[in-house]
Amino acid sequence: MPAKRLLILLVPALLLLLTGCGIYSFSGASIEGKNINIHQLDNKARNVVPSLSSTLTEKLRSRILSQTGLSPVTKDDADYDMTGFITTYEVTVTGAQGVQIATKNRLTLSINITFKNRINDKASFSQAFTRFADFDASQLLQNVENKLIEDIGNQLADDIFNKAFVNW
Repeated sequence: MPAKRLLILLVPALLLLLTGCGIYSFSGASIEGKNINIHQLDNKARNVVPSLSSTLTEKLRSRILSQTGLSPVTKDDADYDMTGFITTYEVTVTGAQGVQIATKNRLTLSINITFKNRINDKASFSQAFTRFADFDASQLLQNVENKLIEDIGNQLADDIFNKAFVNW
């Protein structure tokens, strides 16, 4: 008899819990359009890494296209249009031992993005996105640069995707 009472109490509680979740939307992206034009990012940073523009552009394209189902186009009247440029590629010291010895360095990347939503103009924006990664000062930048750009690029692509397509 106790198992039957437990079942009687558990079933309504589970039903309430499951129907309560219907109020929230965890679907993520809000996509109304069919296509997007993602332009190559220009590199206007003071320090220029030759492959940076194409690497970050590809990360952004890959993230958006894999998560949205949008078709990439190169026409000016696409439902969504994304342009931008790299403004910062900078290495700074973030940690020091004593007065003279650096212990940590930081690579910072910034991108200005202009996103035009031709379906819902209120969702259009122009914004700067910045991310960084720290690395040990005993490492040469050239030895860790590709991995740092990979990590920072993924974070920037996520930030831009979320701003453009996810309503939190």
